[in-house]
Amino acid sequence: MAGTVGDLGEMALVEAITARMAGGAAVLLGPGDDAAVVSAEDGRFVATTDVLVEGRHFRRDWSSAHDIGSRAAAANMADVVAMGAVPTALLVGLAVPADREVDWVLELADGLSAEAATAGAAVAGGDVVRSDTVVVSVTALGTLQGRSPVTRSGARPGDLVAVAGRLGWAAAGLAVLSRGFRSPRTLVEAHRRPAPPYAEGPRAAALGATAMVDVSDGLVADLGHVARASGVAVSLHSDAFHVPQEFQDTARALSADPLHWLLGGGDDHALAACFPAEVDLPMAWSVVGRVEEGEGVLVDGTPWTGPTGWAAF
Repeated sequence: MAGTVGDLGEMALVEAITARMAGGAAVLLGPGDDAAVVSAEDGRFVATTDVLVEGRHFRRDWSSAHDIGSRAAAANMADVVAMGAVPTALLVGLAVPADREVDWVLELADGLSAEAATAGAAVAGGDVVRSDTVVVSVTALGTLQGRSPVTRSGARPGDLVAVAGRLGWAAAGLAVLSRGFRSPRTLVEAHRRPAPPYAEGPRAAALGATAMVDVSDGLVADLGHVARASGVAVSLHSDAFHVPQEFQDTARALSADPLHWLLGGGDDHALAACFPAEVDLPMAWSVVGRVEEGEGVLVDGTPWTGPTGWAAF
């Protein structure tokens, strides 16, 4: 669709966006009214909100609009599954300059919708406003399907610590892009578009996970939240982490330590969870440590001195 957002106008832009949105089983009334109606399977909603700001969380010269939309949806739905819930619906607030091309906005909407569908959810509604820079705010809703939520505060000494999903790929991709390169493509694409293991959050809850967290800021940082909330120490073993050949080659080329990406890199939206020692974990989960008496996060028995992950301020 040719032209800019300013040329098209707010209502026509909203109509163009909503026309591209597929419905979802939990969305009883979608875009087009004053508010959406979303079913709650057992009477409870899991809800979370995240905000992405251009220049702070994404760059349009590094990522397509589709990538940005996909990433915004993924970041929120990963928080839902980290509670052991299943994503059902997204509400999207979009602030955009008037001179932004309409096609760019529609491509972003397609990224949001496609990623939501990947997890079985749908975009139920939202709002569009004018601003000086692009801001994408997503609120994600989910259902616990009768289960108790898996919080950060239930880890117990003796539990196994395991991860599902990619770790450090987005950080490695960011390092590559920051040096002006565009390869290895797999790492760059991982920064542009995360791949959270959506099915593993509810599966972990069903297996009896005692605590769980979305790895958005970095494994050490996010497990630090678990350690503080649970009043325990988390002990990780560096030799338990698989270091892909691409990591090794890229780290060598950039004079970086690949372990820093694995333990300190954020934006992959993997899941880290604690399980009773007797649980037989599926292949998607890799044991990387244990919960112990004490406090904080240890790596190979000592406090981690490498990067600790993303900080907003």
